Amino acid sequence: MKRPAAARGQTELGWLHSRHTFSFGNYFDPDNMGFRSLRVINDDVVEAGGGFGQHPHRDAEIFSYVIDGELQHKDSMGNGRIIKTGDLQYMSAGRGVLHSEFNPSPDKPVHFLQVWLKPNMGGGEPRYAEKALGRDVRPNSLTLLFASEPRDGAIAIRADAEVYFGKLDAGKQLTHRSSAGQAQWLHVINGDLATLGERLETGDGAAIENAETLELKSREGAEFLLFDLK
Repeated sequence: MKRPAAARGQTELGWLHSRHTFSFGNYFDPDNMGFRSLRVINDDVVEAGGGFGQHPHRDAEIFSYVIDGELQHKDSMGNGRIIKTGDLQYMSAGRGVLHSEFNPSPDKPVHFLQVWLKPNMGGGEPRYAEKALGRDVRPNSLTLLFASEPRDGAIAIRADAEVYFGKLDAGKQLTHRSSAGQAQWLHVINGDLATLGERLETGDGAAIENAETLELKSREGAEFLLFDLK
């Protein structure tokens, strides 16, 4: 099932331009409340100097991927970082955490994805991690970002999910094999992707079930996220 970029929900606040793959905030769509443990994919552009003030989260696995620009993160665990283009920041809210996110630039917007996964348990101590994808991602392959059990350099998360970053050069393809009963969600960060007879472009998503093998191809080149979900 394809979820076209143009069909996503929208939030426009002057300083914020957001597109919501699933219901979020004032955007409610009963047909798009999430997919398995995947709850939120927000495609956000925050104007220079804008941002989200301190606000609470609990029982959510949250990560942000900076597509372009810089994102400043602060939280009640004492973390204060600027996440740069191509890098990743993860926070497990656990029993509760406060955080804020701002664009520290005086003149450039920041474009980033924020993703929430539902945890497989409630509570727990909040935790934080970062990953410098800019130097770690391999072309024409899948790089494992998150997994319920740490392996291959992945960050351990409290969710029954594996999350991969995919990068394909023009004309290249790769294969992903999954366990029986798993489902996948694809989100195209930029470029084009084709699988199972469906063509996806920037901002598009797709739910995939009952496919233990995925052949992923790109005509012009692509960067994307692949969620492998119980």
